[in-house]
Amino acid sequence: MNSIATNQHLPLTGKTALVTGGSRSMGAAIAKRLAAEGASVAFTYAGSRAQAEETARAIEAAGGRALAIQADAGDPDAVRAAIARTVEAFGGLDILVNNAGIALGGPIDQITFEDYQRMIAVNVTGVFVATQEAVRHMPAGGRVIHIGSSMTRYASFPGASLYTLTKGAVTGFNRSLVRDLGPRGITVNTVHPGPTDTDMNPAEGDLAKLLIPNMAVGRYGQASEIADVVAYLASPGAAFVTGADIVVDGGFTA
Repeated sequence: MNSIATNQHLPLTGKTALVTGGSRSMGAAIAKRLAAEGASVAFTYAGSRAQAEETARAIEAAGGRALAIQADAGDPDAVRAAIARTVEAFGGLDILVNNAGIALGGPIDQITFEDYQRMIAVNVTGVFVATQEAVRHMPAGGRVIHIGSSMTRYASFPGASLYTLTKGAVTGFNRSLVRDLGPRGITVNTVHPGPTDTDMNPAEGDLAKLLIPNMAVGRYGQASEIADVVAYLASPGAAFVTGADIVVDGGFTA
């Protein structure tokens, strides 16, 4: 018998979570951690089916329940369908983690309008649509958790103005949502990772060589460390935490 399925004292037992962009890197770490806390976890992916199935198998091998859903975060209809499928499969939705995101950019006068539109579609519209649809199903005690970026506090290198624009939009959305959802008992918070070892920004990459000397702890973060903070915000113990911007960056922006 497995530990997740049989342990009825896990804090998220009986809850359902949806993690957008949850097949790899930070998203996969979050999905696995929420499952380890007892939640049934659905996650979306836009690319590799094999990678998504591997993440689902890892959750199930540990005794959890997982559902991989192919859905482009920049396609509103696909996002709505993913939420409907999650609710149908698991009987409800308690936790939404808006993790899906992309990073396109360059000097402001060289960014194509097509790249701008794609970034807005995934990083802003995708967050809005997922949140709007998810909260229609959430009971009291629900959790909306956005993944932002410490770049909204400290832009340490050029060429990231478009990315920072989208993450700044999420920060503003977070602060206003608390007024809509607080009376319903739903909390809304944003986790702002600093430099973290992911596919998008590997700890051995060229960018890391520039950033690590400015890290107070002298290293990149791990995806599991971001997942730890998300798991806390999803837990019953975080019921009084809402509207927060929680920076998890190893002191990078201190």
